[in-house]
Amino acid sequence: MKKVEIYTSDSCIQCIKAKEYLKLNNIEYIEYNISKSSEARKELIRMGYMSIPVMIIDGEHVLGFDLNRMKSLLGM
Repeated sequence: MKKVEIYTSDSCIQCIKAKEYLKLNNIEYIEYNISKSSEARKELIRMGYMSIPVMIIDGEHVLGFDLNRMKSLLGM
């Protein structure tokens, strides 16, 4: 099983779409919500990102709701 992590916020429509896609395909993920955790926000910035969603699939980063890249990295 692939390790999937996603950085989100409460008001991000693309984040909601990304999580819905993962849920619909029964893909487990770890969510880091920058609206609720200043530590998650700091980590996101340390990685060099200023926007969300950012998804990390087995160490590969996906910026935004890039469905084709997500499918490719998830082997779908």
